[in-house]
Parts: sequence; structure tokens; C-alpha cells
Amino acid sequence: MASGNLRGIVGKNVAKFRKKFNITQVELAKKMGCSSNFIALLETGNRAPSFDTLEKITRILKVKAQKLFE
Repeated sequence: MASGNLRGIVGKNVAKFRKKFNITQVELAKKMGCSSNFIALLETGNRAPSFDTLEKITRILKVKAQKLFE
């Protein structure tokens, strides 16, 4: 799988779980200590998350890491 496709899958899943918990991009960004622009770039697949970022996302959204890659 190409890295661009993987970024897109992770991004879509971050958006899906964020919306499931009724959290806005701004709220998620505040909880993560980053900008809402970064969250937007992440969700559109234009930015790849680091392992630290993935760990924060899974903790905040209460989702297992593998769910972000499905």
C-alpha cells in the first residue's frame, strides 16, 4: 500500500471517530496541543501523523490504534 493511501485511510478514520464523539477539529486540536489546521491536514491525508500523534489521538478518541488503519 502506498504511503499516500495509508495517510488517507488514517485521516478518514480520525475524522470518523472524532465526529462519532461529537468533537470538533478545534476541540481535538486543543486536547492534543496542536493547531486545528494540523488536524484538517491530517484528516485530508495531506499530513502524516507521528507515532506520538497517533498515541494522543487514540487516547483522546478512546480507540485502538489498529482501528485507525482499517
